Amino acid sequence: MNPRLPYLRDKTSRLTTAPGVYLMKNKSHEIIYIGKAKNLKNRVTSYFRENPDHTPKVAAMVSNVYDYDYIVVDSEYEALLLECSLIKQHKPKYNILLKDDKGYHYIRISDEPFPRLTTEKNTQKPGEYLGPYMSGFVPKQAVYEANRVFMLPTCHKKFPQDFGKGRPCLNYHIKTCMGLCRGYISEKNYNATIKQAVEFIKNGSTESVERMESEMNAAAEALDFEKAAMLRDRIAAMKKASEKQKIINNGVETADIIASAEFYDGIYISVLMYRAGRLYDKAVYEFDIPDSGEDILTRFMTQFYYGKSDIPRNIIIECIPADEELISEFLERQSLHKVTLHVPQKGRQAELLRLAKNNSAEYAALKNDRTGKEIIALEELGRSLGLEKPPKYIEAYDISNLSSESMVAGMVVFEDGRPLKKAYKRFSVKQQEHQNDYGSMQEVLRRRLMHIVSGEGDEYFTRIPDLILLDGGKGHVNAVAPILRELGLNIPLFGMVKDNKHRTRAIATGGKEIQINGLKAAFNLVTRIQDEVHRYSVSYMHSKHKKKTYASELTTVKGVGEKKAAKLMIAYKTKEKLREATPEQLASVAGVNADVAQELWELIRSM
Repeated sequence: MNPRLPYLRDKTSRLTTAPGVYLMKNKSHEIIYIGKAKNLKNRVTSYFRENPDHTPKVAAMVSNVYDYDYIVVDSEYEALLLECSLIKQHKPKYNILLKDDKGYHYIRISDEPFPRLTTEKNTQKPGEYLGPYMSGFVPKQAVYEANRVFMLPTCHKKFPQDFGKGRPCLNYHIKTCMGLCRGYISEKNYNATIKQAVEFIKNGSTESVERMESEMNAAAEALDFEKAAMLRDRIAAMKKASEKQKIINNGVETADIIASAEFYDGIYISVLMYRAGRLYDKAVYEFDIPDSGEDILTRFMTQFYYGKSDIPRNIIIECIPADEELISEFLERQSLHKVTLHVPQKGRQAELLRLAKNNSAEYAALKNDRTGKEIIALEELGRSLGLEKPPKYIEAYDISNLSSESMVAGMVVFEDGRPLKKAYKRFSVKQQEHQNDYGSMQEVLRRRLMHIVSGEGDEYFTRIPDLILLDGGKGHVNAVAPILRELGLNIPLFGMVKDNKHRTRAIATGGKEIQINGLKAAFNLVTRIQDEVHRYSVSYMHSKHKKKTYASELTTVKGVGEKKAAKLMIAYKTKEKLREATPEQLASVAGVNADVAQELWELIRSM
């Protein structure tokens, strides 16, 4: 507990209700967290309540707060901008931050009278930068195409110092360079060409071609045929380059596509950037699980787009952020044009959204030694069931019986979307005199859950699952739910419903069914779990039934009753091991005389 809480609470009680930004500081007066608030008093107070419902990360932050400062502004929008600026400046420890620039690639427009286009791994050299780019391939290809299309110099000469020094190189003679070294091109005309090249990189060829076609027509009308021919050739090269670079999409011209995947260690957000119908770049960012009151999408978008002017008019996302109006205002003021946030339900845009999500999932999978399908399945399942996070540790139960004497249950465990067979458990139903699925499920779950309450048992029996699934409908859920309440356990509980062909159909709550067949990954996972727990319980039931049948044969020997037969089956477990026993050993275990043991031995050998 933070010993400064009384002071912090007292300070907060006098805090203004105006919008603003607050800066949490540690004992060394270092800023460890920056946040915005529509109402400063309400937001800051939430950190210092008696029993705050915070994530471990936020709880750790609060424990390190020695004091805080705040800045009052006129509106929530101003608070948002100030927050973005301060986070970028101070990079506080506990804020959700985009990755730093290490490892990122950029396109540099050099700061000199005759600028060059190059690729760089950092932004240390003077000049204007485009990026960052996640991979080096995209900026290298973009720079190569721009230099080729616009015939920009790629040699090591310095301009204007090297004008007229030596003959033009081979690039000029094969028409891949404008021959700037000859000194015949003015600084103004060259910089206009550089501007066109940068526009081509940013926006693709469509807008550039349209504008250059207008320039070409104007030059032709002015009888400047040399300029018109140059523009004609440049337009042709741009169209050819565009075709080479284009990824067929049939639905997206210029847009950013944002999707996320959540796993236990964090949230992964990918951005696919389309410009002029082609995939311009891709980026994936990793974040810690946010506080329950924090909108991760709002946080991400404000940081991702802060300071950018080349924001597309269309942003395709999985869901509308909680602060939609604020985000829209922020994006439109940054870009100086209208920006639409769109959640597609079908068509090519929905397919591209799934592609972005798959990129996020694959990144998460790589970090966690899982597959992308497993990540998506757990996320879909958690979301469809209304869970706060994907269920990491799932237990599933099924009852099997052939008669009242062979009622059993199987428990299987799936961890991170995969079977954890060493945690599987088998139960013999002991308290039910007749076949009773509901009563059997109650008995088994009570016995299992008592291990959590008492703390007795192995590491798997004492572990609290993130989700319990019962092979059955709402009746099974309603039968078991009171036991969870009685024991004070808050574990999500659902049933797995089958159709008349014994195939998974839906997830059952205590009162309704949740259809999941539209969620392919989640549906496949639940089907796997249901099939596995059914297989496991049935195999145990058959095994137990065979033992009972075998044991009943032993009672045909005079002097061997059910109890003595049971002793033998418990001691030797299998028919093969029982056959290996000597008459003397049988007599000792069953508690019979030598004559009965000999007859018993002969029977066992003949079976």
